[in-house]
Amino acid sequence: QAVAFAHPDKEKKTGRIGNLYVFDNLGKREVDEAEAGEIIMFSGLDNVEIGDTLVTNENAGANAAEPLEPIAVEQPTVRMTIGVNKSPLAGREGKFLTSRMIRDRLFKELDRNVALQVAETDSADRYEVSGRGQLHLTVLIETMRREGFELEVGPPTVIYKENPETGKTEEPWESVEVRVPEEFMGAVVDLLNMRKGELQDMGIEEGEGLSVVKYLVPTRGMLGLRSALLSSTRGTALIDSVFDSYRPKIQGDIQARDKGSLLAFADGTATTFGIEGAQNRGQMFINVGDDVYKSMIVGIHQRPGDLEVNVCKTKQLNNMRSATKEVKTGVIAPVEMSLDACVEYLAADEIL
Repeated sequence: QAVAFAHPDKEKKTGRIGNLYVFDNLGKREVDEAEAGEIIMFSGLDNVEIGDTLVTNENAGANAAEPLEPIAVEQPTVRMTIGVNKSPLAGREGKFLTSRMIRDRLFKELDRNVALQVAETDSADRYEVSGRGQLHLTVLIETMRREGFELEVGPPTVIYKENPETGKTEEPWESVEVRVPEEFMGAVVDLLNMRKGELQDMGIEEGEGLSVVKYLVPTRGMLGLRSALLSSTRGTALIDSVFDSYRPKIQGDIQARDKGSLLAFADGTATTFGIEGAQNRGQMFINVGDDVYKSMIVGIHQRPGDLEVNVCKTKQLNNMRSATKEVKTGVIAPVEMSLDACVEYLAADEIL
Protein backbone atom coordinates (compact mmCIF):
# COMPACT_ATOMS: atom_id res chain seq x y z
CA GLN A 1 0.00 0.00 0.00
CA ALA A 2 1.25 3.47 -0.88
CA VAL A 3 1.52 5.63 2.24
CA ALA A 4 3.17 8.84 3.37
CA PHE A 5 4.44 10.46 6.55
CA ALA A 6 2.77 13.82 7.07
CA HIS A 7 3.84 16.53 9.49
CA PRO A 8 2.37 20.04 9.80
CA ASP A 9 5.80 21.69 9.60
CA LYS A 10 7.64 19.36 7.20
CA GLU A 11 7.41 18.05 3.67
CA LYS A 12 5.53 14.81 3.03
CA LYS A 13 7.68 11.65 2.81
CA THR A 14 6.27 8.84 0.64
CA GLY A 15 6.85 5.08 0.51
CA ARG A 16 5.18 1.68 0.63
CA ILE A 17 4.41 -0.58 3.61
CA GLY A 18 6.12 -3.95 3.29
CA ASN A 19 4.67 -5.87 6.27
CA LEU A 20 1.97 -5.02 8.80
CA TYR A 21 1.86 -6.52 12.29
CA VAL A 22 -0.37 -6.32 15.37
CA PHE A 23 0.47 -7.42 18.91
CA ASP A 24 -0.59 -10.97 19.81
CA ASN A 25 -0.16 -11.75 23.52
CA LEU A 26 3.59 -11.30 24.12
CA GLY A 27 4.51 -11.54 20.43
CA LYS A 28 3.37 -10.12 17.11
CA ARG A 29 1.23 -11.42 14.25
CA GLU A 30 1.29 -10.37 10.59
CA VAL A 31 -2.06 -9.15 9.22
CA ASP A 32 -3.40 -7.73 5.97
CA GLU A 33 -5.29 -4.87 7.57
CA ALA A 34 -5.68 -3.16 10.94
CA GLU A 35 -8.68 -1.37 12.40
CA ALA A 36 -8.99 1.84 14.40
CA GLY A 37 -7.69 1.52 17.96
CA GLU A 38 -5.14 -1.23 17.26
CA ILE A 39 -1.44 -0.70 17.98
CA ILE A 40 0.50 -1.66 14.84
CA MET A 41 4.06 -2.26 13.66
CA PHE A 42 5.16 -2.01 10.06
CA SER A 43 8.25 -2.37 7.88
CA GLY A 44 9.40 -0.91 4.60
CA LEU A 45 9.82 2.72 5.65
CA ASP A 46 12.72 4.54 7.26
CA ASN A 47 13.45 8.02 8.62
CA VAL A 48 10.42 7.90 10.93
CA GLU A 49 10.37 10.78 13.41
CA ILE A 50 8.38 11.58 16.53
CA GLY A 51 5.23 13.52 15.55
CA ASP A 52 4.83 12.01 12.04
CA THR A 53 1.32 10.87 11.03
CA LEU A 54 0.98 7.82 8.74
CA VAL A 55 -1.57 8.63 5.98
CA THR A 56 -2.58 7.00 2.69
CA ASN A 57 -0.87 8.15 -0.49
CA GLU A 58 -3.17 6.47 -3.01
CA ASN A 59 -4.29 8.78 -5.82
CA ALA A 60 -1.46 11.12 -4.78
CA GLY A 61 -2.99 11.50 -1.33
CA ALA A 62 -6.32 12.89 -2.54
CA ASN A 63 -8.26 11.20 0.29
CA ALA A 64 -5.53 11.46 2.92
CA ALA A 65 -6.39 12.66 6.42
CA GLU A 66 -4.88 15.79 7.89
CA PRO A 67 -1.78 15.16 10.04
CA LEU A 68 -2.31 15.12 13.79
CA GLU A 69 -0.84 17.73 16.10
CA PRO A 70 2.76 16.55 16.71
CA ILE A 71 3.85 15.32 20.14
CA ALA A 72 6.44 17.54 21.80
CA VAL A 73 9.39 15.62 23.25
CA GLU A 74 10.55 17.09 26.55
CA GLN A 75 13.95 18.72 26.33
CA PRO A 76 16.92 17.33 28.30
CA THR A 77 17.95 18.96 31.58
CA VAL A 78 21.26 17.23 32.44
CA ARG A 79 24.38 16.62 30.34
CA MET A 80 27.50 14.47 30.73
CA THR A 81 30.58 13.83 28.62
CA ILE A 82 31.32 10.29 27.45
CA GLY A 83 34.60 9.47 25.78
CA VAL A 84 37.48 7.08 25.30
CA ASN A 85 39.07 5.67 28.46
CA LYS A 86 42.55 7.23 28.67
CA SER A 87 43.58 6.01 32.12
CA PRO A 88 46.75 3.91 32.56
CA LEU A 89 44.49 0.91 33.28
CA ALA A 90 42.59 1.21 29.98
CA GLY A 91 41.89 -1.87 27.86
CA ARG A 92 41.75 -4.42 30.67
CA GLU A 93 38.00 -5.08 30.82
CA GLY A 94 36.16 -3.92 27.69
CA LYS A 95 36.47 -4.95 24.05
CA PHE A 96 35.08 -1.76 22.42
CA LEU A 97 37.65 0.93 23.12
CA THR A 98 37.90 3.34 20.18
CA SER A 99 36.10 6.66 19.69
CA ARG A 100 34.53 5.42 16.44
CA MET A 101 32.87 2.48 18.23
CA ILE A 102 31.61 4.72 21.03
CA ARG A 103 30.34 7.32 18.54
CA ASP A 104 28.44 4.72 16.47
CA ARG A 105 26.86 3.24 19.61
CA LEU A 106 25.74 6.64 20.95
CA PHE A 107 24.16 7.74 17.66
CA LYS A 108 22.49 4.34 17.26
CA GLU A 109 20.87 4.89 20.67
CA LEU A 110 19.09 7.98 19.27
CA ASP A 111 16.88 5.75 17.10
CA ARG A 112 14.97 4.42 20.11
CA ASN A 113 15.84 6.81 22.95
CA VAL A 114 13.93 9.88 21.79
CA ALA A 115 14.70 12.07 24.83
CA LEU A 116 18.46 11.64 24.37
CA GLN A 117 20.69 14.10 22.54
CA VAL A 118 24.29 13.50 21.43
CA ALA A 119 26.62 16.27 20.25
CA GLU A 120 30.23 16.43 19.09
CA THR A 121 32.73 18.36 21.22
CA ASP A 122 36.04 20.09 20.55
CA SER A 123 37.77 16.80 21.32
CA ALA A 124 37.51 14.02 18.73
CA ASP A 125 37.29 11.29 21.38
CA ARG A 126 34.69 12.83 23.68
CA TYR A 127 30.94 13.38 23.15
CA GLU A 128 28.36 15.43 25.01
CA VAL A 129 25.28 13.39 25.92
CA SER A 130 22.16 15.13 27.25
CA GLY A 131 19.17 13.44 28.87
CA ARG A 132 16.15 13.81 31.14
CA GLY A 133 18.15 13.43 34.33
CA GLN A 134 21.09 11.67 35.89
CA LEU A 135 19.31 8.29 36.05
CA HIS A 136 18.44 8.48 32.34
CA LEU A 137 22.13 8.85 31.46
CA THR A 138 23.49 6.29 33.95
CA VAL A 139 21.12 3.63 32.55
CA LEU A 140 22.67 4.22 29.11
CA ILE A 141 26.22 4.08 30.53
CA GLU A 142 25.52 0.84 32.44
CA THR A 143 23.99 -0.71 29.30
CA MET A 144 27.05 0.20 27.24
CA ARG A 145 29.38 -1.11 29.97
CA ARG A 146 27.62 -4.49 29.96
CA GLU A 147 27.89 -4.61 26.17
CA GLY A 148 31.67 -4.39 26.48
CA PHE A 149 32.41 -0.68 26.08
CA GLU A 150 35.12 1.04 28.11
CA LEU A 151 34.19 4.65 28.80
CA GLU A 152 35.45 7.77 30.50
CA VAL A 153 32.52 9.66 32.04
CA GLY A 154 32.51 13.25 33.24
CA PRO A 155 30.40 14.63 36.11
CA PRO A 156 26.74 15.50 35.39
CA THR A 157 25.97 19.19 34.84
CA VAL A 158 22.71 21.08 34.48
CA ILE A 159 21.60 22.58 31.16
CA TYR A 160 20.80 26.29 31.52
CA LYS A 161 18.80 28.31 29.03
CA GLU A 162 18.08 31.98 28.52
CA ASN A 163 14.52 33.28 28.74
CA PRO A 164 13.91 35.21 25.48
CA GLU A 165 11.40 37.56 27.17
CA THR A 166 13.37 38.56 30.28
CA GLY A 167 16.91 37.79 29.09
CA LYS A 168 17.66 36.03 32.39
CA THR A 169 19.40 32.68 32.75
CA GLU A 170 17.04 29.94 33.91
CA GLU A 171 17.70 26.48 35.34
CA PRO A 172 15.48 23.36 35.60
CA TRP A 173 13.59 22.59 38.80
CA GLU A 174 12.11 19.28 39.88
CA SER A 175 9.13 18.37 42.02
CA VAL A 176 10.34 15.94 44.69
CA GLU A 177 8.25 13.78 47.00
CA VAL A 178 9.96 11.90 49.84
CA ARG A 179 8.31 9.32 52.12
CA VAL A 180 10.18 8.44 55.33
CA PRO A 181 9.46 7.23 58.88
CA GLU A 182 8.68 10.15 61.15
CA GLU A 183 11.98 9.99 63.10
CA PHE A 184 13.96 10.82 59.93
CA MET A 185 11.80 13.72 58.78
CA GLY A 186 14.10 16.35 60.32
CA ALA A 187 17.16 15.02 58.50
CA VAL A 188 15.29 15.00 55.16
CA VAL A 189 14.06 18.58 55.58
CA ASP A 190 17.58 19.76 56.51
CA LEU A 191 19.07 18.12 53.41
CA LEU A 192 16.46 19.55 51.03
CA ASN A 193 16.82 23.03 52.56
CA MET A 194 20.60 22.84 52.09
CA ARG A 195 19.96 22.07 48.40
CA LYS A 196 17.95 25.33 48.04
CA GLY A 197 14.62 23.49 47.99
CA GLU A 198 11.25 25.17 48.54
CA LEU A 199 8.77 23.35 50.79
CA GLN A 200 5.39 22.76 49.12
CA ASP A 201 3.58 20.36 51.43
CA MET A 202 4.12 18.15 54.47
CA GLY A 203 1.92 15.53 56.05
CA ILE A 204 1.42 11.92 57.12
CA GLU A 205 0.36 9.19 54.70
CA GLU A 206 -2.61 7.22 55.96
CA GLY A 207 -2.24 3.46 56.25
CA GLU A 208 1.53 3.05 56.27
CA GLY A 209 2.26 5.75 58.83
CA LEU A 210 5.02 7.36 56.77
CA SER A 211 5.65 11.08 56.75
CA VAL A 212 5.45 12.72 53.32
CA VAL A 213 7.26 15.91 52.32
CA LYS A 214 7.00 17.66 48.95
CA TYR A 215 9.62 20.11 47.71
CA LEU A 216 10.58 22.04 44.61
CA VAL A 217 14.33 21.57 44.20
CA PRO A 218 16.68 22.89 41.48
CA THR A 219 18.12 20.04 39.39
CA ARG A 220 21.58 21.22 40.51
CA GLY A 221 20.57 20.32 44.06
CA MET A 222 19.26 16.90 42.97
CA LEU A 223 22.70 15.76 41.78
CA GLY A 224 24.05 13.54 44.54
CA LEU A 225 20.93 13.94 46.70
CA ARG A 226 19.79 10.33 46.47
CA SER A 227 22.88 8.89 48.20
CA ALA A 228 22.76 11.56 50.91
CA LEU A 229 19.06 10.90 51.61
CA LEU A 230 19.51 7.13 51.82
CA SER A 231 22.47 7.55 54.18
CA SER A 232 20.70 9.97 56.51
CA THR A 233 17.51 7.85 56.64
CA ARG A 234 19.28 4.45 56.91
CA GLY A 235 17.93 3.38 53.54
CA THR A 236 14.25 3.89 54.42
CA ALA A 237 13.51 6.90 52.17
CA LEU A 238 11.24 6.53 49.13
CA ILE A 239 12.10 9.27 46.62
CA ASP A 240 10.01 10.34 43.61
CA SER A 241 10.98 13.25 41.37
CA VAL A 242 9.67 14.70 38.11
CA PHE A 243 10.63 17.73 36.04
CA ASP A 244 8.58 20.79 37.01
CA SER A 245 9.70 23.86 35.06
CA TYR A 246 12.52 26.26 34.25
CA ARG A 247 12.89 29.07 36.78
CA PRO A 248 15.42 31.89 37.29
CA LYS A 249 18.84 30.57 38.29
CA ILE A 250 19.68 30.71 41.99
CA GLN A 251 22.83 32.68 42.69
CA GLY A 252 25.78 30.90 44.26
CA ASP A 253 26.86 27.28 44.36
CA ILE A 254 24.90 24.41 45.89
CA GLN A 255 27.07 22.24 48.11
CA ALA A 256 26.91 18.70 46.74
CA ARG A 257 29.68 17.03 48.76
CA ASP A 258 31.27 18.03 52.05
CA LYS A 259 34.20 15.58 51.93
CA GLY A 260 37.23 15.33 49.70
CA SER A 261 38.83 12.32 48.03
CA LEU A 262 41.82 10.14 48.89
CA LEU A 263 44.23 10.03 45.93
CA ALA A 264 46.92 7.47 45.16
CA PHE A 265 50.42 8.88 45.68
CA ALA A 266 52.11 6.79 42.98
CA ASP A 267 51.62 3.99 40.44
CA GLY A 268 51.72 0.44 41.73
CA THR A 269 49.74 -2.29 43.48
CA ALA A 270 47.87 -1.68 46.73
CA THR A 271 49.39 -3.47 49.73
CA THR A 272 47.99 -4.45 53.11
CA PHE A 273 50.49 -2.19 54.89
CA GLY A 274 49.63 0.78 52.65
CA ILE A 275 45.86 0.40 53.04
CA GLU A 276 46.14 -0.03 56.83
CA GLY A 277 47.83 3.35 57.02
CA ALA A 278 45.46 5.04 54.55
CA GLN A 279 42.17 3.80 56.03
CA ASN A 280 42.71 5.97 59.11
CA ARG A 281 42.17 8.96 56.82
CA GLY A 282 38.78 7.87 55.49
CA GLN A 283 36.87 5.09 53.72
CA MET A 284 38.62 3.12 50.96
CA PHE A 285 37.33 2.06 47.52
CA ILE A 286 40.06 -0.48 46.75
CA ASN A 287 41.15 -3.92 47.93
CA VAL A 288 44.60 -5.33 48.57
CA GLY A 289 46.20 -6.30 45.26
CA ASP A 290 44.31 -3.76 43.12
CA ASP A 291 46.42 -1.81 40.62
CA VAL A 292 46.38 1.97 41.06
CA TYR A 293 47.98 4.93 39.31
CA LYS A 294 49.04 8.38 40.49
CA SER A 295 46.09 10.69 41.39
CA MET A 296 43.54 7.86 41.09
CA ILE A 297 40.66 8.22 43.56
CA VAL A 298 41.06 5.37 46.07
CA GLY A 299 38.73 6.51 48.87
CA ILE A 300 36.68 9.20 50.60
CA HIS A 301 38.60 11.65 52.77
CA GLN A 302 37.07 12.23 56.21
CA ARG A 303 37.58 16.00 55.85
CA PRO A 304 37.04 18.56 53.07
CA GLY A 305 39.81 18.72 50.46
CA ASP A 306 41.76 15.98 48.68
CA LEU A 307 44.64 14.08 50.29
CA GLU A 308 47.31 11.91 48.66
CA VAL A 309 47.98 8.58 50.39
CA ASN A 310 50.58 5.95 49.59
CA VAL A 311 48.54 2.73 49.37
CA CYS A 312 51.44 0.94 47.62
CA LYS A 313 53.81 1.34 50.58
CA THR A 314 55.51 -1.86 51.75
CA LYS A 315 56.71 -2.63 55.24
CA GLN A 316 60.45 -2.25 55.70
CA LEU A 317 62.09 -5.52 56.74
CA ASN A 318 65.03 -5.62 59.17
CA ASN A 319 66.51 -7.93 61.77
CA MET A 320 65.11 -6.01 64.75
CA ARG A 321 62.08 -7.30 66.60
CA SER A 322 59.38 -4.66 66.88
CA ALA A 323 57.51 -4.11 70.14
CA THR A 324 54.24 -3.90 68.14
CA LYS A 325 54.93 -6.89 65.91
CA GLU A 326 51.93 -8.84 67.14
CA VAL A 327 49.53 -5.88 66.85
CA LYS A 328 47.37 -6.38 63.75
CA THR A 329 44.85 -3.67 62.83
CA GLY A 330 43.53 -5.45 59.75
CA VAL A 331 42.10 -4.08 56.53
CA ILE A 332 38.55 -2.75 56.71
CA ALA A 333 36.30 -3.88 53.84
CA PRO A 334 36.10 -1.23 51.10
CA VAL A 335 32.95 0.74 50.26
CA GLU A 336 30.97 -0.94 47.46
CA MET A 337 29.53 1.70 45.13
CA SER A 338 27.16 1.21 42.20
CA LEU A 339 27.58 3.11 38.94
CA ASP A 340 24.79 5.50 39.96
CA ALA A 341 26.49 6.19 43.30
CA CYS A 342 29.85 6.74 41.57
CA VAL A 343 28.35 9.29 39.17
CA GLU A 344 26.71 11.10 42.10
CA TYR A 345 30.05 11.17 43.93
CA LEU A 346 31.93 12.90 41.10
CA ALA A 347 33.11 16.46 41.70
CA ALA A 348 33.62 18.99 38.92
CA ASP A 349 37.31 18.07 38.49
CA GLU A 350 36.88 14.27 38.59
CA ILE A 351 36.04 11.61 36.00
CA LEU A 352 34.80 8.03 36.24
